[in-house]
Amino acid sequence: MQFIDKVLLNYAAVMGLNKDLNLKGNDFSNAATAFFIAYLIAEIPNAIVLQKVPVAKWLGANVVLWGVATACTAAAHDYHSLLAVRIFLGIFEAAIAPSLMLISSQWYTKSEQAPRFSIWYAGLGLGQIIGGVLSFAFQQIKHHPALSGWRIMFVVLGCVTVTIGFVTIWLLPDTPMRARFLSEAEKVALLRHVAANQTGIANTRFKYSQILAISISSGVVTTYSATLIRNFGFSPPNAALLNMPSGIVSILSTLIVGYGVRLTSHRWAWLVACCVPGILGGGLMSFASNHNRAAQLAGVYLVNAITATLIIIYQWTAANVAGQTKRVVAVALVSGSFSVGNIIGPQTFQAKDAPQYIPAKITVLATQAAGALVAGVLFLYYVWANKRKNAVKPGIKSVGSDGLSEQHLWENQTDKENKTFRYVY
Repeated sequence: MQFIDKVLLNYAAVMGLNKDLNLKGNDFSNAATAFFIAYLIAEIPNAIVLQKVPVAKWLGANVVLWGVATACTAAAHDYHSLLAVRIFLGIFEAAIAPSLMLISSQWYTKSEQAPRFSIWYAGLGLGQIIGGVLSFAFQQIKHHPALSGWRIMFVVLGCVTVTIGFVTIWLLPDTPMRARFLSEAEKVALLRHVAANQTGIANTRFKYSQILAISISSGVVTTYSATLIRNFGFSPPNAALLNMPSGIVSILSTLIVGYGVRLTSHRWAWLVACCVPGILGGGLMSFASNHNRAAQLAGVYLVNAITATLIIIYQWTAANVAGQTKRVVAVALVSGSFSVGNIIGPQTFQAKDAPQYIPAKITVLATQAAGALVAGVLFLYYVWANKRKNAVKPGIKSVGSDGLSEQHLWENQTDKENKTFRYVY
């Protein structure tokens, strides 16, 4: 539902939202950017709150509130009211990715996390497909400024999201220890199973020294793909339908990469592989002839393969950062970095560059090339860091080996403090 709600603005743009709200110039880009600015600002408070409250309950509460904000988008009547609901939407959605990452890392080992991350990130592609169908369906409603198709779409999806939020609060356990569907023996077995992660399960003491160990590293397609297709010369309903294959590419790439990482563990290589279609897609969108709509469409579809990079980055962070406080802040900052990219992305689509938006398309190409380069650098760093650790103390292979106590595995130690911790790459 998060991904469906996230792409609704994309589809609403070809359903008459800009005209109904009298958006001018870069108003639409600014509304898209406002969401991610709010998302970014809310990440650090979320990191602190996640140390103090039950994770699943916090997740469910924010799902309910973002559903309300989604439904309220239907009441927007001008640029400023749209901006307001987008800001609230960003604040409430900021809790989702860190919460899901923490919950996933409590239930699965490092090697098992990537396929699970790929399954829930395949929701982005599913959101694009469902969003396309809904956009096409709601465009069949006779247009009226007070009750146009895009307004009904926001209300319906907002109500569904609120319902899912309440179900999350009721059914999702905060930790494996609180899972009502597991017996005591099963809980013990699960904790032993994930013990080798050496990243901990829960610790409520906030270590500010761990925050100092975090460095910040730093979405065009989510907001503008339907508009790009519309500008290829297709009608709004057809633009919505033609954007649906983007979702198929996203789903396939995330599942292939998720299970590929599970089988081979070469996260950096898969990250580079994901960037290659993005580079090719950016090149086709930037340099293919304006009359070659097939090549331009292929470019849009190929760029969606970069969705799979998100599951690698999120899972890599969860696996390579130990210490509960440091890990909470790390996943929040990675999620915040995603926001920074999405703040910059819509701003590359300037009104003066319409309808081709060549600078924005070239930006896609350049950033994917840079992403591949950074993945290689990160791989070399982790190899070097592990060699340094091995020179001091060999890593462990099982609980109890080398005199390592089981209690040690659950201590709130960072990857720097824990001499037996090894980075994966």
